Amino acid sequence: MSRQAQRLVCLAGVSWSFDRASKHLREFCGWTVSDSKIRSVCHDQAGQMIAWQRVDRVACDAFRTAAGDAEFTTDGTMVNTTEGWREIRLGLFSKRPAGEPATPAEWATRTLPEITARVAFAAIEASGKFGSRWHRWAERLGIRDTTKLSIVADGARWIWEESGLHFAGATEVLDVFHALEHVSSTAAKIYGEATDETRVWADTVRNALISKGWEGVQPMLETTRQSLNTRSSHAELSKLEQYLGRQPEHLCYAERLEQGRTIGSGEVEGACRHMIGRRLKNGGRWKVRRANRMAGLCANVYCDLWDAYWKSA
Repeated sequence: MSRQAQRLVCLAGVSWSFDRASKHLREFCGWTVSDSKIRSVCHDQAGQMIAWQRVDRVACDAFRTAAGDAEFTTDGTMVNTTEGWREIRLGLFSKRPAGEPATPAEWATRTLPEITARVAFAAIEASGKFGSRWHRWAERLGIRDTTKLSIVADGARWIWEESGLHFAGATEVLDVFHALEHVSSTAAKIYGEATDETRVWADTVRNALISKGWEGVQPMLETTRQSLNTRSSHAELSKLEQYLGRQPEHLCYAERLEQGRTIGSGEVEGACRHMIGRRLKNGGRWKVRRANRMAGLCANVYCDLWDAYWKSA
């Protein structure tokens, strides 16, 4: 199979399940390529792509020269494997120029500049092993001063622990949508679903959180606690207080808005859905090694490194 043919077969294999890719190649190109052959070519090229991405400077050149400030986000999604459902973790470095300064009231309506470069990697492996990759990737991408790096995440402890180990001095931000989801959930459990009291309380806490961080929210939670008269309501409020209170330094939303920087990790969540989930949740059960290879194949397509790989490798 020629290199160009392998390129098209891999693109089909990363876009659809192998059996559907076989049917589409017949429709698009008039080729008869079995699903097992597509699987074989994809796994072979995926292994080579992952190695290329780790050692070839071409894979990092676009990121190094791109305009903007470096950001890192990470998340995970569950994949069905022969060892049961396993979490495949995704790391995503990106660059984005700073936008116009915004006020807390404009947090949901402002428009940020487009991302200028991204590099992603993924694997089913323990958090410590996955985290150990981060610093090596940062060095390859030219991120020498980690105090200028932003980490935006959903608040999982393992992320902050690995960030502390590998990105000393980086700015860590709790994804604002996860924070507000906890606020809305707490309001509904205390005051009921879709009530005026629920809406008013959630809106008030949200405004305080985005404008003043933990210092703005803590007094409100204390005042709310004094007005509650059931054990379950106290318990729900305590959960929110613990979630936000254990990471006050990650709630710097007003400062980030003033700097024109992101306060959400939607990019990595979208990547989990559209890069990993769309393909790896559409192919039965995977062997872990093969799932990792296919994730590497997906990462190259998502990060716009596809053309660079086929031209340089």
